Order: sequence, then structure tokens, then C-alpha cells
Amino acid sequence: MREVCDLVVVGAGPGGIAAACRAAEAGLDVLVLDAQPEPGGQVWRGETRKKSNRLARRWLLRFAASGARFRPGARVVAAPEPGLLLVEEGASSLAVRYERLVLATGARERFLPFPGWTLPGVMGVSGLQVLVKDGLPIQGRRVVLAGTGPLLLAAASTLQAHGAEVLLVAEQAPAAQHWGFALQLWRHPGKLLQGAVMAAELLGVRTTTESWVLEARGERRLESVRMSVGGREEQLACDYLGAAWGLVPNLELARLLGCEIANGAVVVNDHMETRVPRIQAVGELLGIGGVDQALVTGELAGLAVAEQPAPEALMKSWQRIHAFADALARHDAPRAELRKLATPDTLLCRCEDVPLSALNECRDLREARLYARLGMGACQGRTCGPAAEALFGWSAEGVRPPCLPARIGSLRLPTETPTPSKRAS
Repeated sequence: MREVCDLVVVGAGPGGIAAACRAAEAGLDVLVLDAQPEPGGQVWRGETRKKSNRLARRWLLRFAASGARFRPGARVVAAPEPGLLLVEEGASSLAVRYERLVLATGARERFLPFPGWTLPGVMGVSGLQVLVKDGLPIQGRRVVLAGTGPLLLAAASTLQAHGAEVLLVAEQAPAAQHWGFALQLWRHPGKLLQGAVMAAELLGVRTTTESWVLEARGERRLESVRMSVGGREEQLACDYLGAAWGLVPNLELARLLGCEIANGAVVVNDHMETRVPRIQAVGELLGIGGVDQALVTGELAGLAVAEQPAPEALMKSWQRIHAFADALARHDAPRAELRKLATPDTLLCRCEDVPLSALNECRDLREARLYARLGMGACQGRTCGPAAEALFGWSAEGVRPPCLPARIGSLRLPTETPTPSKRAS
């Protein structure tokens, strides 16, 4: 199949939805691609059915009325030439030609290996939250959450609301750094209110700073966790452990397209334009900043594509939110102790069963891939890559197609240039 459109948006989270709405409402033919079955991304997952989040409901209704076309289950696997994406949809493939492209590929959790982190019952903080939202039975189960940043409180609030017994919320940041960050939230009233609401919901739940997981223990699945809590060790019997240290942007497609990356984020100007002509990036690709950043940058990108001026209030919001993202990045930076948790036999790459000891002779990520098969499994280094960067300082490699595991047939170029029918042929 083939598609031609004015604008392709890759990612249907808040940033992608905002960009698509602004462009489609201006009369452009907009196609939105996302691997999930519904729009909303991870942060608004399931909201098309649940309708429990007022902000999500407003934007999803606007998206549905905007005229933008949505293709669910669509995974971009290659970009063989400017203006062309190759897409896999289930058992079929799709070639999409576009005039402009907005990348809204979001972020994923950052994992750092520790003994026992591959036990059943151990997962990411937001991963556990998503599973609970999707129906994982959690009522009466004992849960420990360890990591950093606002995501910890959000996950704890969700789990407790679904009946979990949250034993401990362990923030790795030093107390002075953590509370210094919290005191800055007066500049961001919306986030301050969100934090206050979650704190009220978690009254009675034990929360600590300068705390992190040392080891997950169990035979066939998780039974207990050994923690460092304020400089002393504790062992807690539990059923689930959510452990992840912040988020990292999904930069694979941006790298494949040749966008400039600096300090772990895509470089853009005030119109969200990357250094590659006709390509813009929004949301977490610019640094982790949450829903507010995604919506503001998405709107700015959509307006720029439609060649409409951005309201001054929107530009001021971007500047304020960008400052918040910088502060959050400093807060969430993993402390040195977390880089020393893994033992020689701790797996770093779960897909290929690569222990830490297998990397002793490797000098960079390329050698780790060639000699030890790090990142050669199904996730293509999305989990172990950021971990290796944190542990060894290895910078990410360039991305070659396919940027996701794909069928050979999905990588074939279209046999003829499609005419601008603006509809599937």
C-alpha cells in the first residue's frame, strides 16, 4: 500500500496529537502513525475508552474532529530517502511519502542493572503502572517502587488507587537536591498542584530520599528486595518491585533520519525544526518534560507546518517548560552508587543473556555489539543501550535500517512514485 500526505506525524501521544490538530485544522492533509491500537500514547493510554482524564478527553475529541487520519499498529522501520517512510502494519507494509514530518516518538524508562532485576515481578515503574491500568490484579499485593522523579509518585498513586499496598517509595536523589527541585515548582503552578494532589493521596505511604534497590531476591519470582534507605540496609518482603531511573527519549528514528542529537535530545529551533529540512521534533525528544512540554511543542510544530504564527503566550510557555525540563534532568541524573550495583554475573542485556563480565574487554558500544552481542536481541538495545551508556560512558551508535525488527518485504521500495491522491491506494 502507498500513502501521500502533506504531513506525517510519527507518534500519537500528546505531542503528536497537538501537532496533528494544529496542522489538520489549518487544512493540511495529516497522517498520524502509531504502534498502539488507539491514540493517546503511554501517558493517555486507554483514555479513548475510559474518558477519566479531562485534558486527555479534550485533546482526543479535538483530534477526532480535526480531519487528521490515524493509522494504528503502524511501526516506521526505515527511511530510505528524503520524504519517504517504510512502515509495517501487522502482516502488511506501507510506503508513505510526505512533504513535512513531525517526530513525536516519546520516551521509555531507563533501567540500570542490579542483581535479580530479571526476576518475574520486577519491572519498570511506569511499566507496572501501565499493566495495572490495563487490568493486572494488584489489590492486596505488596509493592516497592524505586527510582527517581515525579513518575514515582504518579505510579504510587495509581497503584494505591487500585488497592495495592505500597510499602515504600524510594527516591534516589539526595534530600537537598530533591527538595531543592520541589521548591522550584512554584514557578510551575500546574505541576505544583499535581504534586500536592498526589502527595495528599499518598498520605501514610512511606517515602524516602537517598534510597535505592540493592538486590531483588527470590527463587522462581520476586520474594523480597534489599534496599539502601538513607545509608542503612533494609529487606522488604514484597510481590512487585517497580524500579527504573527516569526516562530516556526514543531517538532511534531521529538518528536514522540524520537529526542532530546533543546531550541526549534532538536539537531544534523555536519552531521545533531539526537540522534536517522539513523534519520537526516535539515532546520528550527535546528532553524529558512531561505532558505540558509535549502539548506546547506539538502545537508550535503544527503551527509552523501550517505557516501560521505562534501566539506569544505559547512561546512563553515553551520557555518556561524548557527550564523545568532542564531542572528535571539534573534531578533525575543517576547517582554514582547506582552504577556499581551490578555484579560480574548480572545480566546487562536480557534479550541475549549478556552478563556484565562479558564486556570487560570491550572499549565501546560497537565492540560490545560485535563481540558480546549486546543489543542484538528483539529490543535492539533500547534497554541495555542506555544502561551501557550510564555504566561505561559509551555513546550511542548511529542507527541503520531497519530501526525495528522487520520483515524483509517491509523494506522494499515502492515500484512507482505514488501520485498525490492523499488517500491509500
